[in-house]
Amino acid sequence: MSASRPAVSRRSFLLVPLLGPALAACVPSEAMVSPFTGPADASAFGKEPQLLVATTRKPTGDRPPYFGSDRGSGLTFAEARLAAPGRGVAAQVSSVVSGDWAVLGVQRRNSGDAARVFAEAANGRDVLLYVHGYNETFESAARSAGQLSHALAFDGRTALFTWPSGGGLLAYAYDRESALWSRDGFVQTLKALVANPIAGRVHIVAHSMGTFLALEGLRELRDLPGFTDRIGSVVFASPDVDIDAFEQTVSKLGPIARRMTVIIDPGDRALAVSSRIAGGVARAGAADRERLEGLGVRVADTAGRGWSMLRHDLFLSDSEVTQVVRRAIDRAGG
Repeated sequence: MSASRPAVSRRSFLLVPLLGPALAACVPSEAMVSPFTGPADASAFGKEPQLLVATTRKPTGDRPPYFGSDRGSGLTFAEARLAAPGRGVAAQVSSVVSGDWAVLGVQRRNSGDAARVFAEAANGRDVLLYVHGYNETFESAARSAGQLSHALAFDGRTALFTWPSGGGLLAYAYDRESALWSRDGFVQTLKALVANPIAGRVHIVAHSMGTFLALEGLRELRDLPGFTDRIGSVVFASPDVDIDAFEQTVSKLGPIARRMTVIIDPGDRALAVSSRIAGGVARAGAADRERLEGLGVRVADTAGRGWSMLRHDLFLSDSEVTQVVRRAIDRAGG
């Protein structure tokens, strides 16, 4: 049975001064421009702008937004067709708003085993699996996945796991619960990808609250035979995860932890607000570098870099930080 978002309480409005400008940064800026300056067809995604989508969102039909903020009845597989900025009428209209990739259409693939069909669509190629964070619509998440793949010049299939974020500033609690609720869907998706014998390695890039979901999936599947060999790089950008929980989980991941890169910034204002909501517990994305390195992960400290006032989306908006992701994939043999 699907679930709908709860009504916003009066108390929620009292959180607006706290949540407003800082947590708004979890969704990439509408004015964001891809740090990759080459032409769209210079990347694999630019040549074939088809995005594989696995989602626990409830479908809304054959017209935008295609998938909404409510929870679906199970996992859905779809393929989204994107266009580069300025390509075609629809893309030109979208570019005026976002300055970035546009979603031109979505085709749902009806199947009793969405995860298997999703995995088979990546046959013979490495996969870049992007997991978005808080306050994201389906369209904004799809645009970010396309932008990231293009900026990385990733040579493989680009995929998005999108969970039912409320897509609003007052939906932080709903988003946390929806990410938790989506664990089974993410595990099904990741398990099917690594079980496909003719697909390549899976490179995971998770942002903000999406890192919680990715961590849960990795922990659940870590003992699956052959699982570790099929995982390439794992990049957590500004992880909005309790540092104690992060440390506890990563310490159990063994070899996967050594392929992990954590992008942090002690000055991340969105994570500072998240920490206050969590009772003062630090988030992994703003934790001490030494503590994280003690887990065997690589740490990229972006303090002082980039132009973003809130410093929560530098992996998409700053070319030097984007290259941290590129190097992580290269080290994993992607």
